[in-house]
Amino acid sequence: MTEEPAENVPESRSGPAPAAQPRSAGDPQRFAGKTVLVTGTSEKGIGGAIAERMAREGARVALTSPVPPQRLLKRLERLGASHAWWPADVTSEPTVRQMVDQCVARFGPLHVVVNNAGVEIARPFQQFTTEQWTELLDINLLGAIRVTQATLPHLASPGGVVINIASALALGGCPSFSIYSASKAGLVGLTQSLAWELAPRRIRVVAVAPGLVLTPMIKRHIQHLTDDVWKQIERCHPLGAGLPHDVAAAVGFLASDDARWITGVTLPLGWASHYPLPVDQFMDS
Repeated sequence: MTEEPAENVPESRSGPAPAAQPRSAGDPQRFAGKTVLVTGTSEKGIGGAIAERMAREGARVALTSPVPPQRLLKRLERLGASHAWWPADVTSEPTVRQMVDQCVARFGPLHVVVNNAGVEIARPFQQFTTEQWTELLDINLLGAIRVTQATLPHLASPGGVVINIASALALGGCPSFSIYSASKAGLVGLTQSLAWELAPRRIRVVAVAPGLVLTPMIKRHIQHLTDDVWKQIERCHPLGAGLPHDVAAAVGFLASDDARWITGVTLPLGWASHYPLPVDQFMDS
């Protein structure tokens, strides 16, 4: 499945040319016999791409979200993947625990947990209502904590992996994203400390921090950007904007045994730390 550019989005803003991803005999089966739980799975977003990636590599995939992603479920059926979806609100501990119990009853022990559920609200700091900033923290950070606590008793030891989907905004500031940044920075801190705590059980904890990813929601915003604003965004992304499957590929690596010696880190995706000195002017002086 490839992510198609939204209508009326200029070609230069549609990201790198995506590779087609049919299941074939050449797909590595790194997750054969393993169960992967992905929260916040949507039709064409990052969570859905992760679920498809894991399924193509042989995993039993457990999906959870408030609303069933019908088209995603149909794609998984066409892949012949073992999968199931359960409704869950990550802000509700009883709902989360019920979902985890159902997942374990269906598939047995978990091997990978991907904390992907999240929301984004952007506005000047003093314009946030209590309800808005509470929602951001409750879903993005506390939701991941609830899911991780509920799944840990069922996570393979040794060999289990927890992957948190953070953001570039967890590591770099941006006006109007203060609360969102705080929620994602919390995931980075959780990743670092929990990795040490779970290392004796040989359970790894890692995170990814994507830059701009062309999900359907982001594509709608891009249509209204001026060329000058888009150029500013491009300067932050040396390889251009990414696609959900780019994030899924990184998650697939970190979840696999290929990354068995990696824990406690947050991997930036699509961007790199940058200190924009006017080097050319310095060299000429």
